[in-house]
Amino acid sequence: MIRLSAMAVAGVTAVALTGCGSGEPAPTHPNGIGGTVTVFAAASLTETFTELGRRFEAVHPGVRVVYSFGASSALAEQIVQGAPADVFASAAPKNMQQVVDKGEVTAAPATFVRNRLEIAVPQGNPAAITGLADFGKNEPKIALCAVQVPCGAAAEKVLQIAGVDPRPDTREADVRAVLTKVKLGEVDAALVYRTDVRAGGAQVQGIAFPEADQAVNDYPVAPLAHAPNAAAAAAFVEFVRSEQARAVFTAAGFDTP
Repeated sequence: MIRLSAMAVAGVTAVALTGCGSGEPAPTHPNGIGGTVTVFAAASLTETFTELGRRFEAVHPGVRVVYSFGASSALAEQIVQGAPADVFASAAPKNMQQVVDKGEVTAAPATFVRNRLEIAVPQGNPAAITGLADFGKNEPKIALCAVQVPCGAAAEKVLQIAGVDPRPDTREADVRAVLTKVKLGEVDAALVYRTDVRAGGAQVQGIAFPEADQAVNDYPVAPLAHAPNAAAAAAFVEFVRSEQARAVFTAAGFDTP
């Protein structure tokens, strides 16, 4: 299992070409698929997709899953520009639609999970953050996702609903970069998905807030039109929507449709 950052497109390309051979079809196996399947996935799916990749490889011996995790907006742009990938899993329909509009999918995207925001604070909540109102104050150090990425768009929506004019000290490229700021104690509070709060472990604690119910993110997945390994792409998408995958997502804190 290899995990790659969203910026390492060149590395993904090299690995994908190594897995598939020099222009030759991916070798087939008794279950009908083989080779490498390259998955571009939202950063908030890092732990769950890594686990699902292990399980998928176990079910399909000879298949290797390679990931590029990052902001859905950046991943969509890379796909449109021709980055080699088999599957796209986005944290918002808007970014998936960018790919659909360019004719880059072979099947209608399917929503496989939903997610909502929580306030993340360092363990012990040293700044005594209580709710969204604190994001409009000067004192606490605040981190938010960039507005063009799904977690940033959701944050803007809930803050607007709450009537809060945010004063972030930093805006990060994706939700995991925001979470890292909290884990390191570099900020007093941030808005991330509740699944990321769980992924933060003992270093992070979450504070739920009612406005989050009005900005739930749907996560769509689809096989890509120029997939180097179309058979494995279709099988992976099917696996992501399986009951086995549903159990993994539920345990991580996602809602399932």
